[in-house]
Amino acid sequence: MSHDGERGRVIRAALLGACLATCFEADAAAQAVQPPTRTSLIEQAQAEKVVKPYEPGRAEKTLDYAENYLLSGRLTWHPFFHSAYSGGGFTLGAGYLKRVSAYNSLDMRGSITFSGYKRIEAEFLAPALFNRQARLSVLGGWREATEVGFYGLGNDSVEESRANYGFEQPYGSMSFEIRPSRSVLLLGAGLEVSQWEQTPGSGSAPSIETIYSPESLAGVGAKPTYVHSQGTVGIDWRPAPGYARRGGFYGVTIHDFADTDSQFGFSQVDYDIVQHLPLLRETWVLSFHGRVETTSLKDDQQIPFFMLPALGGGSSLRGFSSWRFRDRNSLLLQAEWRIIANRFLDMAVFYDAGKVAASRGELDFDGLKSDYGLGFRFHGPLATPLRIEFAKSREAFVIVFGSSAVF
Repeated sequence: MSHDGERGRVIRAALLGACLATCFEADAAAQAVQPPTRTSLIEQAQAEKVVKPYEPGRAEKTLDYAENYLLSGRLTWHPFFHSAYSGGGFTLGAGYLKRVSAYNSLDMRGSITFSGYKRIEAEFLAPALFNRQARLSVLGGWREATEVGFYGLGNDSVEESRANYGFEQPYGSMSFEIRPSRSVLLLGAGLEVSQWEQTPGSGSAPSIETIYSPESLAGVGAKPTYVHSQGTVGIDWRPAPGYARRGGFYGVTIHDFADTDSQFGFSQVDYDIVQHLPLLRETWVLSFHGRVETTSLKDDQQIPFFMLPALGGGSSLRGFSSWRFRDRNSLLLQAEWRIIANRFLDMAVFYDAGKVAASRGELDFDGLKSDYGLGFRFHGPLATPLRIEFAKSREAFVIVFGSSAVF
């Protein structure tokens, strides 16, 4: 072997060793300058005991509080926006809820309006009886309304004929609902004892007794005590009655109002249809509601004017004053296009139509009173604690504040 060949191999071996050494040094340098990972930083911080528990800010705490109320409505101290009676105006109120078991609760609450409507009551609620198939409510309270409007009887009454009346009512009730085998079949029953004492009305309109007498209008100055029993049979496949984007309800409720003095007793039958049709993965919903109320007299007894079926106000004809139309029978039709803005807020464009009539045969589509408007609903998956709507009819522009779903 020549000396030149030997020298070549030595040179090549030296070059190879230099290259390998350079690669190892470069790799070590890369590892030395590589930024630490998030996991390694957390582990290092934990090792140094400098990691503190997360504390939400004030804005996040406020949002969590609102979410808890909207999603469950079961806060210990909670707002209560239910007025003593429709038409009382903006309502202020609060309640205190005490849990008496894992599911059952006792809710004590009260409200007042600037026009003097008052309400105070307590409710025991057992929502998960018989393996969550049944719901029991026991309610007792007292309420007062001071300026409820009465515009005369019939579908052609005029707004200028308004008279005001008031009433006081202590009441106690029990209601029970069950879904056999958790099916869509809904069975309900209820019993209420209450005393209606009709009193003079306040406000700018004349009091009712200055225009009507007991002979010209049944119920003026009356103080009937009612034992009110009712039963419901229906098919209900909505996720929840208080807020739904799909499903429906088809039901019939029979009422019996027995007057202990046998003077103002009557019976009533309500027919209800609710249907929600989701569109575009429930980002839009078409919702429809129809209701018919019919009454029947008992022997020679009468129906007091303040117990007659009525239309007008935040849950029926929203573009009219509360209790605007009254008579022995009523028909209500409602349609809404609901737009789901986010998990808390829905917007809706709506249309209402309806009429009252002295006889059932007159409950047709002639002479319907109508309105339209725009609404905003703040809700959770089971309830709608706040509803604000702007409604327009031929008679008025009305702003509605509600504390429950319209249907």
